[in-house]
Amino acid sequence: MPAPNPSGSYKISVLTGIAIVVASMVGTGVFTSLGFQVLDIKSGFALLMLWAVGGIIALCGALSYGELAAAMPRSGGEYHYLSRIYHPALGFLSGWVSATVGFAAPTALAAMALGRYAQSVWPTVSPSALSVVVVLILATVHITSRRAGSRLQVVITTIKVLVLAGFIGVGLLVAQPQPLHFAPHGAADWQQLLSPAFAVSLVYVSYAYSGWNAAVYLTGEVEQPQRNLPRILLLGTSLVLLLYVGLNFVFLYSTPLSKISGQLEVGFVVASHLFGDTAGRLMGGAIAVLLVSTVSSMIFAGPRILQVMGEDLPALRPLAQLSSAGIPVRATLFQTALTILFILTATFEQVLLYAGFVLSLFTFLTVLGLFILRWRQPGLSRPYRAWGYPVTPLLFLLLNGWTLRFIAQRNPQETVYGVATLAVGLVLYFVGKRFSAQPQPASRP
Repeated sequence: MPAPNPSGSYKISVLTGIAIVVASMVGTGVFTSLGFQVLDIKSGFALLMLWAVGGIIALCGALSYGELAAAMPRSGGEYHYLSRIYHPALGFLSGWVSATVGFAAPTALAAMALGRYAQSVWPTVSPSALSVVVVLILATVHITSRRAGSRLQVVITTIKVLVLAGFIGVGLLVAQPQPLHFAPHGAADWQQLLSPAFAVSLVYVSYAYSGWNAAVYLTGEVEQPQRNLPRILLLGTSLVLLLYVGLNFVFLYSTPLSKISGQLEVGFVVASHLFGDTAGRLMGGAIAVLLVSTVSSMIFAGPRILQVMGEDLPALRPLAQLSSAGIPVRATLFQTALTILFILTATFEQVLLYAGFVLSLFTFLTVLGLFILRWRQPGLSRPYRAWGYPVTPLLFLLLNGWTLRFIAQRNPQETVYGVATLAVGLVLYFVGKRFSAQPQPASRP
């Protein structure tokens, strides 16, 4: 049985939930992806449509998850949903991937990006040391007080949104327009939407939008989850969609493609072009500050998967222990240690590459589960029903399935590694179940 929350414990508000979703989504992807997209796509319309299509995929997913979260209000995200809809083994596999690679590695990636951007302002700073320090400070805040962690998340995410909105506004005012068409300009522009180059770029855009489902991992701690979770998912995802399209419009509208092409630090390049080298370095510092909220949100959300898995599986029971404030301290410490390990070894980027397939696979299976649950349990209480059903979940499955197929074809080696990760998780699940089923020796008097 799930461990009850302490009486009177602090609950996550709608505002905090939206902050977690926005902070989880707006990370390294939006500041790095465009430079690689313009290598093969030269149409302003097609480039902007990439971010619109990626946002539509995320929004359709959020609509579907909103119904599942309202119908099955418990923390754990895909682990809980897949265990209920399909089989506990499949739920364990999703939790195994999410709790290790799915949260710890992206947290490390955001922290290391933070360190590199900070170094552009203060060259003497050690990026890896700063990354570790930031992770430790944020983990300390989140294991000390849920209220303090929630307030910190709201403050730093508000700063992030204001900085990005300000950059969009100022960029539009001072930019010299580039010769790009952002409305469809003939049949060639529409044809690019079906090109292999568009499919390749959509994989990276989908990574930039990952995190739209972050709030479902905290369901048990959200105030009135059946009412508020759908709002959190939809409002958070919609806000990020607007920010992403606006940011990339400014990037393309203001800066020649030749300057962006192949560049990793797109935000730095655009700011330097618009305002000069000094402002470019300051933008690097601002992005470092923005990434603090990304690291914080993942430290906040990820341990809740381990907590719920520990509640269900005796072998992981120590990770389910809550503090007097209702915080999964051990699970948070475990994820923090894994994050620091990734930072210090710097091998997590390969892990992310092969894990991308299985992470997308589980979101696909979760949205597919919406149809299965409606068929199997038509009488289940659904305080919220997915808007546009069945079109919106079908659209998500179609676009996400297309991306999955392309990843498997383009990166067969990484896909095999991902499947191998699932195989290891499956072995751990059945070994753990067999161990927990064995009779324990009687205690001595």
